[in-house]
Amino acid sequence: MNIVIPMAGMGTRMRPHTLTTPKPLLNIAGETIVERLVKEIVKVTTTKIEKIAFVIGNFGTEVEKKLCDIANNVGATPLICYQNAPLGTAHAVLCAEKALNSEVIVAFADTLFTADFTLNTQYDSIIWTKEVDNPQQFGVVKFDSNNYITDFVEKPKTFVSNHAIIGIYFFKDGENLKSELKYLIDNNINVKGEFQLTDALENMKNKKLKMKHQAVNQWLDCGNKNATLLTCSEILKNNNFVKNSPNNDNSLIIQPVYFGKNVKIQNSIIGPYVSIEDNAEIYNAIISNTMIYSGAIVKNTIIDNSMIGNYAKIESKPNDLNISDYSQIFI
Repeated sequence: MNIVIPMAGMGTRMRPHTLTTPKPLLNIAGETIVERLVKEIVKVTTTKIEKIAFVIGNFGTEVEKKLCDIANNVGATPLICYQNAPLGTAHAVLCAEKALNSEVIVAFADTLFTADFTLNTQYDSIIWTKEVDNPQQFGVVKFDSNNYITDFVEKPKTFVSNHAIIGIYFFKDGENLKSELKYLIDNNINVKGEFQLTDALENMKNKKLKMKHQAVNQWLDCGNKNATLLTCSEILKNNNFVKNSPNNDNSLIIQPVYFGKNVKIQNSIIGPYVSIEDNAEIYNAIISNTMIYSGAIVKNTIIDNSMIGNYAKIESKPNDLNISDYSQIFI
């Protein structure tokens, strides 16, 4: 089995962090988003992963090396493929056509999940879904009593299903998927200039392929800052990472918290739901629900619901105040 991970997007909703780092390579509690995605996929498959194709833009050799390491670490051969223009999800998957020669999982890199099922590869395709409270904001699937998919509906205005497509798909026949993708492009079947994977899925369904849906336990989005912070808090709750001990001087730690290596903390309150990467330093601060990246320095401040980038520095000066009775100050 192979895995295709399209990740060539610019990650504009995660700026400024994606100005220097592709979004799938942002860390959450010590591991990159794409690394966590690969590990979770490997957990639910019983078939050996032979190749992992990463579909990227011009990200540079350092990023490509990191991606190759992720594949190598799970015993797979890495393939670096390029999508040089934003021509849609179907086009992105077809850019990895060298990996579309066997069973294949397509997984878009801004989606994390947890699941306790084992992938059943006897069906032509399995679309991974999650029940949601607001299906009108997502693409959803309708299915019959045997869980076979009967319809794909994009952002339904009236209720048809609350099983949202999370962006991970299994295909038993990669060659057939490749043919369907090429058909869209050869016949210029697009939406506003972009070729969509859902159109290929619709064609497969109409040809009577056996397509089922499979529900995951958690769907963790990394599309923007607030969603990524929520995902980080869920990962911290799961508490399935290596804990490092910070250099802690007179500070209170309120779990769950992740510390990278060589973290220094002094006279601070850290947590809950805080992830601090390697070599960060925190002094005289109160921090909650926040991700702090490598080498950042935070002094004399209160931070909540924040992402602090690599080697950023935040320092507030003490206030010299002379306040009258009944005054109110909000800082």
